[in-house]
Amino acid sequence: MYQIFIGSLILSTIHALIPNHWLPLIAIGKTEKWTLNQTLWATIITGFAHTLSTIIIGMVVGLIGYKLASSYAIISESIAPVILVGLGLIYLIVDRRHHNHHHEMKPVISDVGKTKSRWVAILTSLSVAMFLTPCIEIEAYYFQAGTIGWMGIFIVSAVYLITTVVIMLILVYWGMKGARTFKSDFLEHHEKGITGMVLIALGILALLVKF
Repeated sequence: MYQIFIGSLILSTIHALIPNHWLPLIAIGKTEKWTLNQTLWATIITGFAHTLSTIIIGMVVGLIGYKLASSYAIISESIAPVILVGLGLIYLIVDRRHHNHHHEMKPVISDVGKTKSRWVAILTSLSVAMFLTPCIEIEAYYFQAGTIGWMGIFIVSAVYLITTVVIMLILVYWGMKGARTFKSDFLEHHEKGITGMVLIALGILALLVKF
């Protein structure tokens, strides 16, 4: 359980720091002259929409791992960790080919009229965009978590949801308060490579250390 928790926390943190998740909220909030509360609420709602779709897919993946592991011990002891290492290698290769992970947040901002209606329209657009772009990177970890049962799936889901939303809120708050926005071109351009290295490390750890 400790291994699953730490792995989920690392992957979720890397994911949440990607500027495409929170920078558009700052830009739109300032352009539309939203209050700090409006922007933070928009962050919570869009962050939840994004994590919800990821968790739904992850639960299906985790259930597959759970069903297989309940019948074949080798799944949880060897195959699942090897899958993590394999996926990590794939992400490293993709990163080398400069295929970056993007969450497109391009809402259609029309002249809605009333400020509140405009806020709702923009927020709806952002939420739909975020829901339709789940984080594929962490889905692989759900399979590993599923091999230890529903508790593993719950831990990944809870950590992913809380970490993503909280980090997004902190970064958006800083941005709206006028602090120098967190810059990470390297992180944005090499998310898959970093995720790949983390998956490989977690897979090797699962192979060598039995919890």
